[in-house]
Amino acid sequence: MRAGRSVLRIHSTTFLFMARALRDMGDGFVAVLLPVYLLALGFAPLQVGIIATVSLLGSALLTIGVGVLGVRYDHRQLLFAAASLMVATGVAFAMVHDYALLLVVAFAGTINPSAGSVSVFVPLEHAVLTREVTDAARTKMFAHYSLVGALAAAVGALASATPDLLAGAGLDQLTGIKAMFVLYAFLGLLGGLLYAQIPQRRPGTESSTGSALGPSRKIVFKLAALFSLDAFAGGFVVQSLLALWLFEKFDLSLSEAGFFFFWSGVLSAFSFPVSAWLSRHIGLINTMVFTHIPSSIALMLAALAPTLPLALILLLIRAALSQMDVPTRSSYVMAVVTEAERAAAASFTSVPRSLAAAVSPALAGALFAASFRAWPLLICGTLKITYDLLLLMQFRHLKPPEER
Repeated sequence: MRAGRSVLRIHSTTFLFMARALRDMGDGFVAVLLPVYLLALGFAPLQVGIIATVSLLGSALLTIGVGVLGVRYDHRQLLFAAASLMVATGVAFAMVHDYALLLVVAFAGTINPSAGSVSVFVPLEHAVLTREVTDAARTKMFAHYSLVGALAAAVGALASATPDLLAGAGLDQLTGIKAMFVLYAFLGLLGGLLYAQIPQRRPGTESSTGSALGPSRKIVFKLAALFSLDAFAGGFVVQSLLALWLFEKFDLSLSEAGFFFFWSGVLSAFSFPVSAWLSRHIGLINTMVFTHIPSSIALMLAALAPTLPLALILLLIRAALSQMDVPTRSSYVMAVVTEAERAAAASFTSVPRSLAAAVSPALAGALFAASFRAWPLLICGTLKITYDLLLLMQFRHLKPPEER
């Protein structure tokens, strides 16, 4: 029986990693193509920002729904339902041209303009993965999970150049982008098939108590508030808006943007194992803070860079540092709550992040429309540094079990 359980655990992890790779690959090219697609349809930068805001707001509400339904439904069923929604979203974006309808699809669907961890899938995957590892291996597991996603997102960003390549074969760019949305739907279908392979878990004491926060409630709410500030800051520079900034300020081509975001994603991906190694030496909180602050400084300098090469170099430096807090943050949340609270903690810290991140893209779009192109990057960097300092002051003394 132990051998059988071990096989199930290995399979569960493998299926989740593969599904995340497919999902993040889709998010990787959609985040770059979304502003190009909307501009090609005749919409203004402000409308692009509103679409990004609406999609993130919808993601937040979906995540709340997952937190509620997770009490009564198996995580496999919810992941499969989310993958089905991804299929419907891709098909709808390929077919719909009306702005009002696009807003509805963005709100109710899974389009992710941030190409990151703001997603209805993430809390469910975190809850499943945490059951599979010990405290000592938890951060390493999340680093591998993040590495897989980031590498897939980098490949997806590179694939965003496909419409330009198809244009050389006589297919216009708009049709090529629509084909990529169909590919996004197909990746959702494959992801759903992988999620369906996760062994179903019978409802038990974990499912009946894991939905509520008990002794860790105060810690989770405080972390959620701080993570919300971080997400609100990040919303000013979600990948779709960063691509828009590069397109408008430096007249970057779609192929060049795809190439840049590929290498940006690669640097982010390989920062995750480094993050896990660093956290073993200086701790999870210190790793989160002391890698995040330099990345924010690089972003602010990029906003003021007079030339494209200098801006890209600074953005690549940011990419190598800015995501090192992702596996450490996930690991820290799972470490400082009780086992029964983990699923709820993952949801409660994700939902406020999504809500906060939903507000700022529209503000960034308004700044772009008013020709204040550098302001979103400067605001993002300033707010993120504020978040880092607050996190250090509030939680430097609360150690996870492996650091005590």
